[in-house]
Amino acid sequence: MVQVAIINKSPHDTPAYQTAGSSGMDIKAWLPEPLTLKPMERRLIPTGLFMALPEMYEAQIRPRSGLAIKRGLSLVNTPGTIDSDYRGEVMVPLINLSTEDQVINDGERIAQMIVARYEKVEWLETASLDETTRGAGGFGHSGV
Repeated sequence: MVQVAIINKSPHDTPAYQTAGSSGMDIKAWLPEPLTLKPMERRLIPTGLFMALPEMYEAQIRPRSGLAIKRGLSLVNTPGTIDSDYRGEVMVPLINLSTEDQVINDGERIAQMIVARYEKVEWLETASLDETTRGAGGFGHSGV
């Protein structure tokens, strides 16, 4: 398990796993008053969270499936990436994809965060690539 330094300026709990098998931790809105998102409106929602991820780690901010299906709320940039050298507040870019106004309340779980290790790559320029069965087949190639 990796340890991550975090400052939580909100009165809400730090992000937490809801079940033993959860890969994502819920992130809560930190708002002075309820905020209404009109249909197709997008806003950056503050969380009060600041963190120092170790090198070679990122935090991915993803939509919560319940909010997406029940209320039409999602993220504009998904997954959003928080780099290990970022020290600003974690902000969540919510969008209302429904046809009705949606109210976001202080302390409401608005997104989930996954902390993951990544690898750096070194590009090896070449004139050709190895052959595969799929080849250059792209979107819809498998017939689905």
